[in-house]
Amino acid sequence: MTGPGRAVPTLLLDQAGDDERLLAACPTDLAGHRRRHPRPPAPGRQPDPDLLDAIERSGLTGRGGAGFPTAQKLRAVGAARGPRVVVVNGAEGEPASGKDRVLLTHAPHLVLDGAVVAAAAVGAARVVVCVDRSQPEALAAIRTALAERAAESDGAAWQVAASPSRYVTGQSSAIVQWLGGGPAVPTGVHAHQRGVDGRPTLVQNVETLAHLALVASQGPAWFRSLGTVDEPGTTLVTVTGAVARPSVVEVALGSPVPDIIRRAGGSSEPLQALLIGGYFGTWVDARAGLQARYSRAGLAPLGAGPGAGVVIALPATACGVAETARVLAWFAGESAGQCGPCAFGLPALATAAAELARGAAGPAEVDRLRRWAGEIEGRGACRHPDGATALLRSALTVFAADVEAHAGGAPCAGSSRPPALRVPAPGEGWR
Repeated sequence: MTGPGRAVPTLLLDQAGDDERLLAACPTDLAGHRRRHPRPPAPGRQPDPDLLDAIERSGLTGRGGAGFPTAQKLRAVGAARGPRVVVVNGAEGEPASGKDRVLLTHAPHLVLDGAVVAAAAVGAARVVVCVDRSQPEALAAIRTALAERAAESDGAAWQVAASPSRYVTGQSSAIVQWLGGGPAVPTGVHAHQRGVDGRPTLVQNVETLAHLALVASQGPAWFRSLGTVDEPGTTLVTVTGAVARPSVVEVALGSPVPDIIRRAGGSSEPLQALLIGGYFGTWVDARAGLQARYSRAGLAPLGAGPGAGVVIALPATACGVAETARVLAWFAGESAGQCGPCAFGLPALATAAAELARGAAGPAEVDRLRRWAGEIEGRGACRHPDGATALLRSALTVFAADVEAHAGGAPCAGSSRPPALRVPAPGEGWR
């Protein structure tokens, strides 16, 4: 199950649900797209206050993982001085996710419409579309779509950039630094203050921009007609693991988690846990997870959240301890190595977790893992080490019985079986 670069499982595009908006029809050609979606407002030199108000009323939040209010982010960029830039963030570093790749490939014009809307909202003339260079189909779809749009004169100056295949490339300051000719590693500088070429920059996830296009054309009330009062709209979820049809599905926020599993054909064997949010996410017990609703509020009691929009079903035959150790090793390999928690803390966690998976670590080493996680969390230059520690802590809780067996020198039966999670090799470089 280990593959090179950012390889992800073959995913089906599920279009059987009642909540589809982004995935409805998905015409890839401009003529077909325009039959369904009107041209967005062309960007001007100043932010569009009416458009910003509509986006704020919609309640749209970012779909890249953080869930930050989109209008608030747009206003921050629009309020900054100087020529502004919009960056379409298609550097999908989460190995378990395929939703952004699916959108870029199957609905490129919807994403580009959203970028134009974002440019109009903040008063930007330049738009840079960043796509992971290991996704040639997505890159080709975007380039073809932009060639088709040349006659529309949408007022934006477009650029396509093939970004490095590294996990932290998608972090806003990392992608900004890379576009400026540096390595794609986080700097801690806020893009809305000093972004591409030192200009105020909006770095926005692919899915968020696609929703933005629909908010602009259909209105905030339409957007709020699905989802919950506090978390309106739909969201894309990549569903993999022990399911009959690994898929990218679109569901209303607040949908029951079992419905999401059902949309992927249902579980293919009995489950012991769900990994929600991706590798940067949280393990939850399968029984509890299948009683939850898919939203920040619905998953919060389990210590989880939608994150990057991923649900991985772990079969009962797998070893959660061994799976977690493999992911921690990947986290360590993907570190930019700029600060102590990443350069030293993550390799130490990965090594200790691997020893536990082999049955070569005792209870004292388990206690040390817990202590190290507390020492690392919140101390990195970015949130990369936080994702690793959150995953580890949830594993020590959800797989407590297996942890005890491993620490007693008797690894569970699942540890000798083939891996259940697809964990890629580290990326090829930072430039």
